[in-house]
Amino acid sequence: MKILQLDKNHPLISQQLTAKGFVVEEDHTSSYDEVLEKISYYDALIIRSRIPLDKNFLTRASHLKFIARVGAGMENIDAETAANLGIKLINSPEGNRDSVAEHVVGMLLILMNRLFIAANEVKNGIWKREENRGDELLGKTFGIIGYGNMGKAVAKRLSGFGVEVIFYDILPDLSDEYATQVSLKELQERADILSLHIPLTPETHYLIDEVFISKMEKDFYFINTARGKNLKTKALVEAIRSGKVLGACLDVLEYEKSSFENLESENQDLKFLLDSDKAIVTPHIAGWTHQSKEKLAQVIVDKILASYY
Repeated sequence: MKILQLDKNHPLISQQLTAKGFVVEEDHTSSYDEVLEKISYYDALIIRSRIPLDKNFLTRASHLKFIARVGAGMENIDAETAANLGIKLINSPEGNRDSVAEHVVGMLLILMNRLFIAANEVKNGIWKREENRGDELLGKTFGIIGYGNMGKAVAKRLSGFGVEVIFYDILPDLSDEYATQVSLKELQERADILSLHIPLTPETHYLIDEVFISKMEKDFYFINTARGKNLKTKALVEAIRSGKVLGACLDVLEYEKSSFENLESENQDLKFLLDSDKAIVTPHIAGWTHQSKEKLAQVIVDKILASYY
């Protein structure tokens, strides 16, 4: 089986698959059109997010048996066309769920305890105690939307913080020892903190908008490590200005390029977030640790070998 790897990943992918008899070639620079010209020569693809695999691409990829996405999100693949063509889709959310969970907790603790602000002030000779009084997690209700690999890992990390974790998911009967499933309405009524762990689909695009925020009964903290376009940024900015959102932790932005490698555009809403002491913004690195790079790759290899070896 001849595999084309379109993004840089951990070398164990090529090493382990080659050792099992697969032919793995790498192309990290060719454009969409250049890859399209040669895709018919390959039986499989291993990707991250650099090139969108749309209907035009997939119909030209006449020999593809599978596409493996090193990561969780599959929105850059036309899944319906892939299914119609009999192309199997593989991803590896198990590989970076721990990294995402730690990032969520870390960002939230920094925000609620003003750690970044206070540390920078002290470095500049400013000593403020009352102004930097923190807000405890203990006793709060933490609401999660999307209880898959990432949501479950977050709930597990929170088990020692004395918070009640509730979640909403479109699938039923997912409650476990770490969190209780509730309706979306109940989550909006009870949550002090809201964290997103959902894919980007037509149904979840701008899920968090002015209407959603208006239905949150409490003033709340907001966390997004899922996809930037799950959130309508302008609505968040307005809610921070009004005090409805107490603070926001954003690892993903509506304005990112589809490859997630940089920003596609900037505007006043983004500038507000970057300047605000009520927002922490990181560059799509929640699932981006040294350990997750290896785990993501290993999960992909294990799934490929389980299916085709």
